[in-house]
Amino acid sequence: MTGPRYTDIVRALPASVPFVGPEVRERETGKAFAARLGANENVFGPSPKAIAAMQEAVGDIWKYSDATSHDLRHALAAHHRVDPENIVVGEGIDGLLGYLVRLLIEPGDAVVTSDGAYPTFNYHVAGFGGDLHKVPYKDDHEDPAALLTKAKEVGAKLVYLANPDNPMGTWHDGATLRAALDDLPPGCLLMLDEAYIEFAPDGTAPEIPIDDPRVIRMRTFSKAYGIAGARIAYAMGAPDLIQSFDKIRNHFGVNRIAQAGALAALQDEEWLQTTIQRMAEARDRIAEIAAANGLHSLPSAANFVAVDCGRDGDFARAVLNELIERDLFVRMPGVAPLNRCIRISCGRPQDLDLLAETLPKAFDAARA
Repeated sequence: MTGPRYTDIVRALPASVPFVGPEVRERETGKAFAARLGANENVFGPSPKAIAAMQEAVGDIWKYSDATSHDLRHALAAHHRVDPENIVVGEGIDGLLGYLVRLLIEPGDAVVTSDGAYPTFNYHVAGFGGDLHKVPYKDDHEDPAALLTKAKEVGAKLVYLANPDNPMGTWHDGATLRAALDDLPPGCLLMLDEAYIEFAPDGTAPEIPIDDPRVIRMRTFSKAYGIAGARIAYAMGAPDLIQSFDKIRNHFGVNRIAQAGALAALQDEEWLQTTIQRMAEARDRIAEIAAANGLHSLPSAANFVAVDCGRDGDFARAVLNELIERDLFVRMPGVAPLNRCIRISCGRPQDLDLLAETLPKAFDAARA
């Protein structure tokens, strides 16, 4: 009796996942977290109109979804003043990243990212046998100039850049990124992850023509729109690139409920603006709590704040573990010097009250 014959790539990969979810920890300990402040979820939830639309869609769940996401694509096109042919909808940015890497990367192809940036991108590159090259952050920001210099050095086919950034929450103004495009080597695509763009200051999104073949932009309904569990996002780019997704994507991957919820969420601008304001207030509160404990928090254009614990990664990990032991779920960057910080997602007032109560105890225990 023999087993399956795995590919050489799969045989060489470790059995790992990019993130360990809070539910795993809850099962291990047998108790639920009192506050989830680690996964950059939108705890304020989706628009009531989106909830109603998803509830209504449940009755038709016996039907397959619209494989073209026609209504949502056309609504997004109107929202961004582009053509529907410039947009593809997918199962969250994570799913779209996987499709993009599959489209472009063969074993040995060079890919460039920042050391410590979003690990799911790296996960997909490894899964298709790409050769991943990393550059360090500069002053807690991703470094566009260094990324593009490295891309030239290694002949990269793909460069990943998040703006605003995860895990640090920092950002570049759009003009900086637009100017950096002039240094992108021929035949290289800039993957611009804009998952947190709704929270960022005006001018953060670069003014790049939608048909520019050098760039693909990805946005999500998981963050500002609050439907992370539905897994729905979209990519915008030149028609030829967008059409190429149809060659390999899971055409029924985005379910009917997610499409209905995203469409309704997109149309509720008032709820979106209320959420953005709530996130800004929560970021300010996290910074205040950090300051009250003698800590520095990084300015953030996302729905989380990176708090500098003032020492090294080992100490920050000790603080994180003490918070988790006290039923407060947070995460931290995984690479020095970023890992001197813990990353705290925006929460409701009661969540941040718990943070204010728990953080001093966690620091005292970590120092002991």
